[in-house]
Amino acid sequence: MLTPISAYSVTILLLIRTSFCQYSSDQCSWKGSGLTHEGHTRDVEQVYLRCSQGFLEWLYPTGAIIVNLRPNTVSTATARLSVCIKPSGESSGTNVYLDRAGKLRLLLREQDQARGKVHCFSIQEGALFIEAIPRTDISRRITTFQYELVSDGPGVDLQNQLTAPCQPCTDAEMLLAVCTSDFVARGTIQKVERDEDKSSVTVAIGRLYRQKTRVFVSGGVRARGWTGRVSMPPQCGVKPGEGEFLFTGSVRFGEAWMGCAPRFKDFLRLYGEAQRLGTNPCHVDTD
Repeated sequence: MLTPISAYSVTILLLIRTSFCQYSSDQCSWKGSGLTHEGHTRDVEQVYLRCSQGFLEWLYPTGAIIVNLRPNTVSTATARLSVCIKPSGESSGTNVYLDRAGKLRLLLREQDQARGKVHCFSIQEGALFIEAIPRTDISRRITTFQYELVSDGPGVDLQNQLTAPCQPCTDAEMLLAVCTSDFVARGTIQKVERDEDKSSVTVAIGRLYRQKTRVFVSGGVRARGWTGRVSMPPQCGVKPGEGEFLFTGSVRFGEAWMGCAPRFKDFLRLYGEAQRLGTNPCHVDTD
């Protein structure tokens, strides 16, 4: 059962105070404890984070905190930013809402946080309102999660990319993915391991076009190319040994997720046609 919040919009201005409970804070991450205002269980405290990624850790939560997530630069592209949060598997003691102009929408119940799944939402949907669940014993409670600010990009649905069944990319999405993805590589599928939450795909890479983080590592002095593991939603029916692909995708919380992955011969045909028409969003060395 949810904790009472019906009076939130009426009393919020009276309850907000500066974040005296924090014991460690910078522009990227925040740590705090509810013990410093245990006698003021209705306190609502403001937290401001202005980095592309970081974490929050709230020990012994009481009252509530409002977490304002913003990039560290002002840009018209802010409207296209999404926030992704990944709770720790031990996170507990609170319910998490989105707060927009005093109106709350439930994002994560306490029991949902223990699953450790990534949840994404548009930055325009508001701040995070994290409300402690009243309990007589708070000594074993801690709310902790990582966050990342990521650009939506045209036609990108981050939550769908991470959790929904695989859908074929359109021609325009394939061409754009090569320009905007965190990694772009040409290779083959070697092995697929499936569990309840995702499929883990081991790939062998013959040509690495780009990677922002070390998704793929060199096979060593005697081996040619790179290898790596990429995650996909479990509904995707990918199989090993089905030919050569162009792998694209994003990296979330250190884990690579597959985006558009056309067969390389199909991408060559599509890229050649777009090059002829002058509609390529960027150049790719296909030799």
